[in-house]
Amino acid sequence: MNWNRRDFFKKAAAFAGVAAAGAASLSRQARGQEQHDGDHVMPEMEQPEMEHDGMAGAAMAGGEDYLGGQGSMMFMRGHNMIGAFTEPPGAPADDEVDYRTFRLNFEIAEHELLPGITFKAFAFNGQIPGPEFRVQEGEWIKVEATNRTEEMHTIHWHGVDVPYTMDGVPMITQDPIHPGETFVYRFQARPAGTRFYHCHWGTPLHMSSALHGAFIIESDDDPIRRDYPYKRDYTLVLESWDIDFTRREINALLKGMKQVNRLMAQGRLSPATHGFFRNFAEFKKVVDSGDYIPPYVRGAAPFRRWQPNFFGINGKCYPAVDPRSLLKIKEGEWIRVRIINGGMGLHHLHLHGHQFVHVAQDGNPLEHPLRLNTISIFPGTTADIMIYGDNPGFWTFHDHNTLHAQNNGIYPGGMITLLIYEGMESPPYVPSVSLIQ
Repeated sequence: MNWNRRDFFKKAAAFAGVAAAGAASLSRQARGQEQHDGDHVMPEMEQPEMEHDGMAGAAMAGGEDYLGGQGSMMFMRGHNMIGAFTEPPGAPADDEVDYRTFRLNFEIAEHELLPGITFKAFAFNGQIPGPEFRVQEGEWIKVEATNRTEEMHTIHWHGVDVPYTMDGVPMITQDPIHPGETFVYRFQARPAGTRFYHCHWGTPLHMSSALHGAFIIESDDDPIRRDYPYKRDYTLVLESWDIDFTRREINALLKGMKQVNRLMAQGRLSPATHGFFRNFAEFKKVVDSGDYIPPYVRGAAPFRRWQPNFFGINGKCYPAVDPRSLLKIKEGEWIRVRIINGGMGLHHLHLHGHQFVHVAQDGNPLEHPLRLNTISIFPGTTADIMIYGDNPGFWTFHDHNTLHAQNNGIYPGGMITLLIYEGMESPPYVPSVSLIQ
């Protein structure tokens, strides 16, 4: 089988397996129980026989190896999750704890970065970034995640200590969430701090384009609030977009997934067509035999370099600054700013006119806070800073890698916001908008 991710949609039918007797919605409850589809009840589908060669599992512990793919629908003929309500094991049931329930939908949204620049992207609840969660440490959280697109997705709770079945890593802790399926995540909100969530399927496209959002876990015993009494709390989600890459990849995926979803519903897709294997030995065997050419092999892999050309905060690029990104402060006031890198770029945020205090990294309070005026935010990291109002004025807060302070190569733009003092009387100079310098 010679295919790559872009071409496999065209060739999927040729590689499809024999159709199972009837396509059915699987696994609405924990694995091993009877499966329900409307008014019909049918037994769990049998897993195919597998050769056990000592490398069957993705992990080994205590000398015991595990059968790769166990519990996965992706290795069952005729799996069709359309309309399924999947509730994995690993957390208390609804009647055991008091859950706070949220609903997230995977959708395709048309989003305006700034006037004249609009593109379509995968988005949570149709917004970029996704909704901000504010929960208390120790609360039990239930998130019903429904896939309303024709592509597959998951949610990873970045920096949150969840049960492993809720971690959202496809083919490691769960199957990807199929089109039309609802997957229920249950976990306790811990530890306190600035966390975030993002899609972990097709991460370079899905997460970096828009499928990310803030997950703030608050605590009554917060040492930062004790040491720096504040009332205002801001969240800045940093983002990098290659809108040409996003447009090209989403169009290709949606075109192909129409055929893939139809074949999946008919039970005519094999795991290998999807690029899924139970273990490395199985994968290596078909590669060595010449029956399968991996998508990363030279000549098979498409050339797709991610080159971001727009940069922003909370879904907008300067001068179209999102109101949530404007940091308002009064003289003599502390404000807390939570910074989340939701994209794949490295950013160096510099605040003019002030020395701020770096008080938490990746949501965890620092034992020895640092006084800085520039902070580096690596991909996948969060940082909390405290700003004290001691120098009234209008102050720029921006990425000092000036390549990221541009809109498609035009400066100024991109990742720029302002620290604005309230209550100033007759300031001698008030900011205006400059589009090219």
